[in-house]
Amino acid sequence: MLAMLQGWNYSLILTLIFLVIAIFLFLQNKIRMDVVALLVMLAFSVSGILTLPEVFVGFSDANIILIALLFVVGEGLIRTGVAYSVSEWLLRRAKNSETRVLILLMLAVAGLGAFMSSTGVVAIFIPVVLLICRKMHISPRRLMMPLSMAALISGMLTLIATPPNLIVNAELLRLTHERLSFFSFTPIGIVILFIGIFYMLFARRYLGDDLSSEESDSHFSIHDLIAEYRITDQMRRVVVRENSDFIGYPIEELGLRSQFGINVIAIERWKRLRSTLHVEGIGKMEIHTKDILLVDISHPDLDFTSFCQTHDLVPAELSSAHFNQQSRLLGMVEITPVPDSPYIGQPISELHLRSRYGVNIIGIKRNGEIVVADLMQEHLQRGDILLVVGAWKLIEKMRQNTKNFFMLDFPEEIEQAAPALSQAPYALFSITVMVFLMVFGVVPNVIAALICCLMLAKFGCIDAKSAYQSLQWSSLILIIGMMPFALALQKTGGIDFIVDKLLIFAGEWHMHALLMILFITCALVGLFISNTATAILISPIAVEMAIHLNVSPVPFVMVVAIAASSAFMTPISSPVNTMVMGLGNYKFSDFMKIGVPFTVLVMLVTVLLVPVLFPF
Repeated sequence: MLAMLQGWNYSLILTLIFLVIAIFLFLQNKIRMDVVALLVMLAFSVSGILTLPEVFVGFSDANIILIALLFVVGEGLIRTGVAYSVSEWLLRRAKNSETRVLILLMLAVAGLGAFMSSTGVVAIFIPVVLLICRKMHISPRRLMMPLSMAALISGMLTLIATPPNLIVNAELLRLTHERLSFFSFTPIGIVILFIGIFYMLFARRYLGDDLSSEESDSHFSIHDLIAEYRITDQMRRVVVRENSDFIGYPIEELGLRSQFGINVIAIERWKRLRSTLHVEGIGKMEIHTKDILLVDISHPDLDFTSFCQTHDLVPAELSSAHFNQQSRLLGMVEITPVPDSPYIGQPISELHLRSRYGVNIIGIKRNGEIVVADLMQEHLQRGDILLVVGAWKLIEKMRQNTKNFFMLDFPEEIEQAAPALSQAPYALFSITVMVFLMVFGVVPNVIAALICCLMLAKFGCIDAKSAYQSLQWSSLILIIGMMPFALALQKTGGIDFIVDKLLIFAGEWHMHALLMILFITCALVGLFISNTATAILISPIAVEMAIHLNVSPVPFVMVVAIAASSAFMTPISSPVNTMVMGLGNYKFSDFMKIGVPFTVLVMLVTVLLVPVLFPF
């Protein structure tokens, strides 16, 4: 017993007590995880185990800055519609085969998650999966767990895919001056991904396929609004011919609203074989040949055919599918006046919502009935519901700035809003530059990510507000707060103690057995705390173990990183599992039933493959 306690000291015992308390608080889940991390920092400072600079070492860590910058990069993918372009491709290619859906879904999620936050990828694909399930009349239970599994596997594909990879790389660099390359994880990750796909094709049968009445209900969408307000009866698309008298004039000078009751909602303009939809500031835009105008006709008695012939315009097809195609930029939402709004009693034409907020009123619902008269001449009444159309970002700006109206529930297409849609090529170019710089080591990874973020800002893919809002401060504080544990364990001799005991326990075991013990340790610790915190705690132990054995530490840290990402066993092991749990109506046992066997498979593949790619 005394031999077992040899090497223990007061500071080490206190550090382990702090660790046990932190794990207990994480499990109890009554205090936010980031708050627990801050309490950990406070405890180390007050106890005197760490100095003030050591407690706050995470705030000066380049790895933390890199993770924050990658949140911004992910936001750029969302705002430019790149992420949803992948989603739309999935819908087109999957057709009506559940097997094909599962395969393409996991490939798309893993591919996108290799370059952005797995949590962000899951958030993007959840509405896509729900839409696919509704169209195919299958339960979300069949696809939600494959979604979360692919997102976790994506962390095994590139160095930047998940914080644990960056953390083990930083620890390796700090202790040995070696580093992992951008694609060090890729060969192993690809193998695990394909094993995961085949595994889920088999295991999905154990998830059940009952479609509940709640799951079969359609969600509120733009298509529903179009049908309810009969928008296709009053809106038109027209092509401007070369002899039209509109050409060369700004829309605001044509007097279409005052003379004909016609309101131009958007302009589609072809340039370099690409169609661009213009919604904002179109009043000052000059009309060009072959422009396609989306117009709303508020005057029911207008002879639209004669109007088109007079001004040399050609009517074009307009269906609800057109709005679905443009839903990443062009949005619809219902608003209603607050009871004491000064606008009540005024004609709709005097509200000036277009000049104030950039949105257009295209429908009115009063006492549950759709108003079919001349909308502009109607007077706003209490309880009226106005259907407005405009750019999503202007709708959001109106929601934030107006006190005279409040918005009702947003349609599901708000999840697909891409306010910087036209900048998608620039976003792809910026990310390509970042990956190139990281792969070839031209500059440190954090500088490559910073260059990418500055390029995204320069090209208009993101703005300052969206960039700051994209930062997941709770995740960053959690990582920063858990970093002192690794430093404290090292300073108090805890890491050396654990390494010595592991080596004594392992005895003359083969190196593969040591890697397996390391994997199991990470997997078990990951049941109680986040995978990021697991990597912070275990990676220095892995490096020191390799140093004591006089072998390369790279295989050891690779195993730690992959094990940390193998958070398949419980819904609390990773945020992505938590996100899909309710939507898939899963139980805790569902994750154990599917996750435990797959974790064993991942462990065997990792332990066998890592030493081949990274010899001892």
